[in-house]
Amino acid sequence: MNIKFFIGPMSKNIVDSIIEFQIESKNKVGLIPSRRQVDYKGGYSNNWTTKGLSNYAKDLIIMRDHSGPGQGQKPDDGYESLKHDCNHFNYIHIDPWKKYPSFSGGSKWTLDMIQFCLSINPKIKFEIGTEEAIRRFEPEELKTLLNYLKANLSEEAFLQIEYLVIQSGTSLSSNQNTGSFDLKRLKKMVAVAKENNLKSKEHNGDYISEELIKLKMDSGLDSINIAPEFGLIETDTYLNDIKKRKDLFYKFWEICYNSKKWVKWVSKGFDPIHEKESLIRVCGHYVFSDSAFLDEIKSNFSGIDQLIKKNIKKKLASLHRVINP
Repeated sequence: MNIKFFIGPMSKNIVDSIIEFQIESKNKVGLIPSRRQVDYKGGYSNNWTTKGLSNYAKDLIIMRDHSGPGQGQKPDDGYESLKHDCNHFNYIHIDPWKKYPSFSGGSKWTLDMIQFCLSINPKIKFEIGTEEAIRRFEPEELKTLLNYLKANLSEEAFLQIEYLVIQSGTSLSSNQNTGSFDLKRLKKMVAVAKENNLKSKEHNGDYISEELIKLKMDSGLDSINIAPEFGLIETDTYLNDIKKRKDLFYKFWEICYNSKKWVKWVSKGFDPIHEKESLIRVCGHYVFSDSAFLDEIKSNFSGIDQLIKKNIKKKLASLHRVINP
């Protein structure tokens, strides 16, 4: 069964919602933990380790999102993280392109990382390529990358690559998708994937209409990643009640502001002092496991988890209805 949606596990509620939705609907949904969310030493998502998330969500397909150098909470080459990924996850997105954006450098790192992973777990499967916000690829470059890997991997090893990241114009900033969709580019990139018997997958499918998602999938796209949008559903569920309590609203903002996690996602002219709600909506999901949030915010809202999960599952159901009317 082809998984249409891969969701970022920004919180325990999101993971619980996906587990429940998969049981209730029979639709398969994948998880795409980034190294900052979940890694071998933990992360901001429920303080899960790689092994811990794998054990907790054992019935879900889990793909490491953006493995490799420069993708963790601290600078490293990513190899220690890969060791754990190979033993606990189903797929690994090989992504050295943030630190090595040159085609030759990124290609060599992609090859080396695949070979390293296969030396640990010959059955591990891969996604290759990267999203447009990290490095723009052209269709011909994807062909060249695949030919390079075919030439330097055994046939058996190359067959472990299952997904190819394609690009059609997506990027995220301040809870918006700021990309410009290009249907012709999408079709050209999907064609590259199909020519190589790979599944096409696009990143940053957040904050776009479900009609556009349907158009992309009707045009050949196999899967799409969605992450911050689901974190925002949880944040907004809290905000709907917290707005009535100025003291809690201010505390939520203060926890988010002090975390500095919002800095990466806002525009240059953003004013964190006067745009408090916007800051919370960008940053809220980063602090759900913070002790101050749990003690000073969440403790005031009994039953909030059930409401959050209801809202998340509603979105999951809506997405699947669009592609399976």
